[in-house]
Amino acid sequence: MNGIQDLNPFSQLIAALDPWLDQIVIVGGWAHQLYRLHPHARALDYGPLTTLDTDVAIPARMPVGDEDIRQRLVAQGFVEEFVGDHRPPAIHYHLGSGKTGFYAEFLTPLTGGEYDRKSNRKATMEIAGIASQRLRYIELLLHQPWSIDFKVDEKTGSVRIANPVSFIAPKVLIQGKREREDRAKDILYMHDTLEVFGSRLKELRDLWQKAVEPQLPVRAGRTVSKASESLFGQLSDDIRRATEISPERALSPEVIRIACRYGFNQVFVRE
Repeated sequence: MNGIQDLNPFSQLIAALDPWLDQIVIVGGWAHQLYRLHPHARALDYGPLTTLDTDVAIPARMPVGDEDIRQRLVAQGFVEEFVGDHRPPAIHYHLGSGKTGFYAEFLTPLTGGEYDRKSNRKATMEIAGIASQRLRYIELLLHQPWSIDFKVDEKTGSVRIANPVSFIAPKVLIQGKREREDRAKDILYMHDTLEVFGSRLKELRDLWQKAVEPQLPVRAGRTVSKASESLFGQLSDDIRRATEISPERALSPEVIRIACRYGFNQVFVRE
């Protein structure tokens, strides 16, 4: 069972981004859904968490040809919604009238301090015609991506997605800055990702130690390695709230805690 959402809106986004597919990486909830299509994914008896938005990680510099990203999105029927009061403002790119609820937003690495010399927060930047939000640890999501094939209407597409280790690590690192509901959802994302690749934890451990952890400052790497205890050493309110996100699965907080602690010990903890 993969339980993936309707792929047609997603495929329209990928069609719009076609000239840059070798540089962009799908992250967030849609990457998590697409894990179910990976050859190493286990078949689970529940579907992945679904989401209305598609997070697209992009590097700070993108080549532009005859059309930029914004022009291609508009041509595919995406409509801009300006969000916040930053300059440039963050933008959600809704498909059509927005009745489907599907939209895309772009993320790029935040380097250096959070504020510029004029004390303005470095929240967004314009890249290839679109406004991209600048966030910590997006560089991890761009590093060592996996490629996933998917089929829509008998047509096969391919897209790069964040590898599972790069998907999980930033969620650990930003836990302290997340809202309560987001922390709980992130814990369920971690749990489900480790379950999907539960038969490949050794490969994920190698990926973490050889490719992903070296990209992090030493202190940040240690924070991820210690998450087995700091996040899952004992039951927390965040773990309890995670069970409420998918009540149909009847997950207990202790099951989530034990599974995550085991997975983190196998993948992230150095012997």
